[in-house]
Amino acid sequence: MLTGVSITGAGQANRLNSQSGLLRVCYDQWPPMTIFPTEQSTGRGVVIDMIEQIYTAQGYRLEYYEVPLARGLDLVAEGVCDMLPEYLFSHNAEKGFVYAAEPSFEYTSAFVVRRDDPWRYQGIESIKGKRIATGLGWDYSSMSLDYQGYIDDVKNANFIETIAGYDDVVDRAFHMIKEHRVDLYADSDLVLQHALNRLHLSDSLKVVRPGLEKRLVEMPIFSVKIPTEKREQLIRIWNEGRVSMKGKKEQKLLKKYNVMLEADSS
Repeated sequence: MLTGVSITGAGQANRLNSQSGLLRVCYDQWPPMTIFPTEQSTGRGVVIDMIEQIYTAQGYRLEYYEVPLARGLDLVAEGVCDMLPEYLFSHNAEKGFVYAAEPSFEYTSAFVVRRDDPWRYQGIESIKGKRIATGLGWDYSSMSLDYQGYIDDVKNANFIETIAGYDDVVDRAFHMIKEHRVDLYADSDLVLQHALNRLHLSDSLKVVRPGLEKRLVEMPIFSVKIPTEKREQLIRIWNEGRVSMKGKKEQKLLKKYNVMLEADSS
């Protein structure tokens, strides 16, 4: 039986290191892709379910570290965690980890607006004068340099509402739109679908497309502290397993969390 725990402390980490066939996974809260389970809901999200299926089929047991993203990156760099399932792909990434070859997902983005708002994204000109919600330190540049530049420009500060925190930014953005405090919010299409359903706000808000110009590519990363042979094996298992999950298996996992890829949502 798989167990999911938040683990801290060098003693526990050393104990886990001594066990064979164990995969230590750090992940942050980004529903519906990665979710911290609760007494009311034990689901861990689409990507964690995918990892579980791929690695348990190869005889691995999984331990989970439920941490903010920055902490998860540190734990991977330190070798306390073997992998983190989703991290923004960059050619200039830190040296404490190695990317897999197969992305976890390539996300199409979208926007959320009020149900009666006819607005659609048509480039930067279309967001001028709109009040935009975003998370503190969030980076949209891989999807649109122009959009990120607009948010960062001090001349637009009166139109940008930056929400601090790491686990409830999306929820707060949705409620701020409903309350007319801001006008729009951009994120992964799947994240927006899930939040709209979970918050029961379909009568007040809607997801609109197109989103930003490029897809958000998220990749699993593996610690450089893992012995090379083991790391290469873990990456190979992921790459082959992720390819095998495409199609019906992937759709089944998405359906479990009541979301679908944009191509399937028409």
